[in-house]
Amino acid sequence: MAVGPATFPDKMHPVAGFKLGTASAGVKTPGRKDLVIMEVCEGSSVAGVFTKNAFCAAPVQICKQHLTQAATRYLVTNTGNANAGTGDEGYADAISVCEAVAKETGCDLAAVLPFSTGVIGEKLPVEKITTAVPAANLALTETGWDDAAEGIMTTDTRIKGSSRQFKYAGKTVTLTGISKGAGMIKPNMATMLAYAATDAQIDSELLNQLLTDAANCSFNRITVDSDTSTNDSCMLVATGKSGLVVSKEEHELYELFSSELNALMQQLAHAIVRDGEGATKFVTITVDSAASQSEALSTAYDIAHSPLVKTALFASDPNWGRILAVVGRVGIEELNLGALEIFLGDVRIVSQGGRDPGYTEEAGQAVMDKEEILIRVVLNRGSFSETVWTTDLSHDYVSINADYRS
Repeated sequence: MAVGPATFPDKMHPVAGFKLGTASAGVKTPGRKDLVIMEVCEGSSVAGVFTKNAFCAAPVQICKQHLTQAATRYLVTNTGNANAGTGDEGYADAISVCEAVAKETGCDLAAVLPFSTGVIGEKLPVEKITTAVPAANLALTETGWDDAAEGIMTTDTRIKGSSRQFKYAGKTVTLTGISKGAGMIKPNMATMLAYAATDAQIDSELLNQLLTDAANCSFNRITVDSDTSTNDSCMLVATGKSGLVVSKEEHELYELFSSELNALMQQLAHAIVRDGEGATKFVTITVDSAASQSEALSTAYDIAHSPLVKTALFASDPNWGRILAVVGRVGIEELNLGALEIFLGDVRIVSQGGRDPGYTEEAGQAVMDKEEILIRVVLNRGSFSETVWTTDLSHDYVSINADYRS
């Protein structure tokens, strides 16, 4: 189940200098696409942001190390097994996968970045993965985005991608990316897995800053179930093949590229929420006029994580008292209840400390019956605003996660 029509583009623009190859290793399901290799051309810059979960998976640990040791040439992803909570053995297994890719491609071990997603706490089936490495490498192509988007899925019901182009100084710049994720989504950095590439030339330090900023306004603003994965990774590659150099000195180009990157990452993040496990609603929660960014964000997330609010959303029940109760328990100091306003869509449901005099159940019901819903809280105590995106909580979410390992 997913909310709204599929958003995967009809055209995923190839990024010169970046190739993707997909194969079946049978990690969990025989015949399923579950192994993806991505090739990065020489001279590229590579940036990554990763989960802050203390039990971060072995591949995450290795990615962080390898990024500081060598220029990245290959990224290798398996699904069906997270290789998390597996201790020293899991670390050695992830290194073995890197070694297989390095041997197959002739690159240094540290030039390979590993990624895994799937069940936590189970041993990685290294032999299955390494056996399939040659097939994935043989399949490498700049047009391999569609297969790769399928190859990184777990409980996802649809592939997720975004592709954009813009012109500057007579040159065309391309940004293309894919993501995966449907459950265990409150990233605290990025998302379950996301990969994006551009043919712009950007130095590593600036690329890291651009990626961090983009993640903070996209993947770090989504939640399905308030759980942060052990494997969250978001990667951005700049191949430089367009010949256009993005730098802060060229302010107009910098701002244009940053805007396009943020839009691409936001599309990838929204696709995850729309495909949230069991989701029937795509919900935008905005908190306006807060005293600080943290106040706005914590209020928005508390609403997004409330089981009572989420189940009311699933039932299309305009039980606005549940939203009111969440705002009251956030812990906002010296909150002026008389100044507080709460809206469902454009319908004001709360004002002057209680039910708005003009509110009707019919008006609230009309908003809640929609697939896409806006909840807006106006605190009227400052100038800060934050938005997060989430889902409802359905019977199917429980079923999917109860049966996850079967």
